[in-house]
Amino acid sequence: METVRVVCAHDCPDMCSLVAQVENGRVIRVQGDPDQPYTAGFACAKVNRDAELVHSPDRLTTPLKRSGPKGSGQFTPISWDAALDEISSRWKTIIAESGPEALLGYAYSAHQGQMNRHIVNGLFHALGTSRLQAGTVCDTCCETAWDMTAGPVGSADPETVVDSDLVIAWGCDLMAVNVHFWAKVEAIRRNGVKVVVIDPRRSRTAASADWHLPIRIGTDAALAIGIVHILVRDKRVDRAYLEAHTLGFERWEREVVPRFTPAVTAGITGLPEADIEKLAAMYGAAKRSFLRIGEGMTRLARGGQALRAVACLPAVTGAYGRRGGGALLMTAASMDFQFGFVKKPSGPKTARQVNHSKLGEALLTMQDPPLRSILIAANNPAVTCPEANKVRAGLAREDLFVVVHDPFMTDTARYADIVLPATTYLETQDFYRGYGSYYMQFAPAAVAPQGEAWSNFRLAQALAARMGLTDRVFRMTEQEIVPEFFRGASGAVGKVDPAKVVGAGPIKVAPPEGQEFRTPSGKLEIYSEALAAQGVSPLPDWQPDAEELRDAARWPLRLLTAPSYFQPHTAYSGVAFLRKREGEPFCVLNPADAERRGLADGQKVRLYNERAAVGLKLKVGDEVAEGVILVPGQRPGTEAIEGTVNMLCSDRLTDIGEGACYQSTFLDVEAWERPAANA
Repeated sequence: METVRVVCAHDCPDMCSLVAQVENGRVIRVQGDPDQPYTAGFACAKVNRDAELVHSPDRLTTPLKRSGPKGSGQFTPISWDAALDEISSRWKTIIAESGPEALLGYAYSAHQGQMNRHIVNGLFHALGTSRLQAGTVCDTCCETAWDMTAGPVGSADPETVVDSDLVIAWGCDLMAVNVHFWAKVEAIRRNGVKVVVIDPRRSRTAASADWHLPIRIGTDAALAIGIVHILVRDKRVDRAYLEAHTLGFERWEREVVPRFTPAVTAGITGLPEADIEKLAAMYGAAKRSFLRIGEGMTRLARGGQALRAVACLPAVTGAYGRRGGGALLMTAASMDFQFGFVKKPSGPKTARQVNHSKLGEALLTMQDPPLRSILIAANNPAVTCPEANKVRAGLAREDLFVVVHDPFMTDTARYADIVLPATTYLETQDFYRGYGSYYMQFAPAAVAPQGEAWSNFRLAQALAARMGLTDRVFRMTEQEIVPEFFRGASGAVGKVDPAKVVGAGPIKVAPPEGQEFRTPSGKLEIYSEALAAQGVSPLPDWQPDAEELRDAARWPLRLLTAPSYFQPHTAYSGVAFLRKREGEPFCVLNPADAERRGLADGQKVRLYNERAAVGLKLKVGDEVAEGVILVPGQRPGTEAIEGTVNMLCSDRLTDIGEGACYQSTFLDVEAWERPAANA
């Protein structure tokens, strides 16, 4: 049996170093790397089953060509040469007739290796096609809001939490999405450090914490400003830190903070005044408070203001200046790698943009030229994008040439003209850097590609050759590319010898002590001139959203989506054990709401609004408050009674960063057996 040191490439902040045990060309076991301090020798329950993902009987093994109607799943096997010839021929014809912007490449985060993740979009960048404004379905709102506040810089090192005296998980279910950070937190709890969870859902993390505050969806900014109000009132503000390291606090203190008295904050958030007072007192008394900020609270209409308000809290107490204090959102911006070598090898400086969250609209309405072909690499937009019915309608266009490269026959792949079998991460070699930790690592493949599967890397290089591209990146090996990521890098990354990266295992790129700010002023910008220029409130604030108020008046329930524990997204659908462990796709409704509708636990129900109807199994429980319906995970429509949850979500965009507004969705629920409601 051979042992291979690899890296988990699933979309997760931890970037775990793993050990794969291989025998006769098969992955027998995957476990955490004991020599990586953050992974600490264990992997999550999902990744522990990745040997089954690699060798799943549901894997695609050969290229396929559509032989029936789009969406029917009817295909005929073809050779790789035939598939690539047809793709390149069709693309050349489209470019000749409509120009390169009639093409779109769609690759995002299914593979976190920096080559396999980015080289597909690099191919389309070099071709001069329309460009995917990637990430708006996930993190552009929180990331842009953070940049407008702290600058494009990484946040706290998660390993410094061992020096914290208070931990607050704000909108972050650590046991689902950040299990190695949770392990660090559990260790310091034994020394008496308290853990507070602020989350509309009583998640496993919330249930295990010292205190759970079940805040109303979309009111995080109000709570954060309400805390500041109490800190100012009780003289718990670090004026010296604010004077030296922030811009605009006095204006915020004068113009916004006075409105958020404990009574007003309680009315907005649904939390008792006494709990708001207690939380502010705990936060004000702590010297090294650590906020772990989740991205989910920013996936709504005013999500950017929420992130800015919460991100300002550690400045008010001076926690940003102390080891063990501050806030952790993401770390990647402080690791100054030069990934542009793969992402932007050549091509025009500007091209038409397609917002990730508005893919359906672009496929259906974009003109001059209309989109005539799309290549989707290891992503599943028919499930994950807002307005998923629009996406499916767009993919179903007979005049749209759709190519899907994926390890499995997904909901999206069923709409393809050509389906290409893709490798999993354990069949590729790549370079990784965390976005929730400060580690990098080059990892080899654990096993050879299964069947006729190709990596994104190999596919992009083969298509580049057929399309006549001559950029160096399309002729180099993965190991030859690694030094290019370090060329011209600064900071801690610039001190690393790239010649020693391959084969070295995990390498930590330690950030400086204390939070760095990379704003135009060099300070944390509570007041943002950039936002003022965009017509957005330049001071963190909370205001009710008019469109949400309108929808709430029509529909009695608000949707809450969150990662599930065994099927957070469809990348894990290929593991039968995990599907069984999670159970069939379900929703959670408070007992009072269920009783009001005559619904029972285990019943089939229809979730509906003006956009769609989706069929799920009902679980009744107090995990959520009245007026909320929880749908965990992104599940394929083929597994649900009918549809997928993002069919219910509009494609409107957030206040900052043009992100998706999944949590700004309102709806109702009824028994599935009844005739469909007239939405």
